[in-house]
Amino acid sequence: MTARLSDAAVGRLRSAASWPDVPPERYAVRALIGRGGMGSVFEAYDQRLGRNVAIKVSNAAVPGTGLDARLRQESVVLGRLEHPGIVPVHDAGELADGRWYYVMKLVRGQTLTEHVATLDGEAAMLGVFERLADTVAFAHANGVIHRDLKPSNIMVGSFGEVLVLDWGVAKILKETPLADGGAEPHDGQAPARDATASGTRVGTPGFMAPELQRGDAVSAGPAADVFSLGALLFWVLTGRPAPDAGDEAGRQLAALATPPSRRLKAVILKCLSPDAGDLVADLARYRAGLPVTAHPEGLIERTWRWLGRYQTFILLVLAYLVMRTLFAWLR
Repeated sequence: MTARLSDAAVGRLRSAASWPDVPPERYAVRALIGRGGMGSVFEAYDQRLGRNVAIKVSNAAVPGTGLDARLRQESVVLGRLEHPGIVPVHDAGELADGRWYYVMKLVRGQTLTEHVATLDGEAAMLGVFERLADTVAFAHANGVIHRDLKPSNIMVGSFGEVLVLDWGVAKILKETPLADGGAEPHDGQAPARDATASGTRVGTPGFMAPELQRGDAVSAGPAADVFSLGALLFWVLTGRPAPDAGDEAGRQLAALATPPSRRLKAVILKCLSPDAGDLVADLARYRAGLPVTAHPEGLIERTWRWLGRYQTFILLVLAYLVMRTLFAWLR
């Protein structure tokens, strides 16, 4: 008589089989905390340095195949990008079974999908997006394009830090030096700068630039990430993915119960257009009450913006003049 394993037992066996055989004298693996198409993430304890870490392991059934190459490239990308908005890599290597793994900082927090409900007002939303856009701009300055920016790939930590995750489909631009002038890292087995085959669709619908939707991932440049950032801003404001047509995006923004200002709307629509602008600079200028490059102002609008920016100072001057007038009248 043949005994049949229950689904729960099969699940436990599958989980045990995928458990990473990391160096036991260095890491003690504690729990599986996430699984994606490319790799699985485990919480572990670094016994040498006495800290909790996360270990990402390739899901490749056969070591050295496409998933391994993707994970190896992700570790190289993260290793070259040292920024507060990017999770640092501590270690990397091959498991005893040949699969690639890397060790990174253990981050706790919420994805943007979860965090968006806590964003109270425009200022809070723009605070998150300015840090997000700054991280992406840093990656671009170091010759790396993410190509899959979406709510689930953005995490907000317990102290408000904004982190960009999942660089597995990132593209390393050719002949782009590091921002600090250093040489590109090389481990003797560095992956190709772009392992994406021509015609492959990279990204997530609703947040993909037009060139990525056409399957032209190989030639995608920094503008593809700027489009995704604009689509994320649109999603936060409307709760819907950005439409393909810019005119439709503008109509949906205008139809909101509390529509964004003309300047912020112009910034979003410019990100979603082929003529993508400098989002980081425009967000910073918008929050500071300065004119944005995405929206040319007329005299009346410039005057209202100036009054809004200096309203506290103006009110103080007016209050002073009123008090002086009353004092003179009473005398």
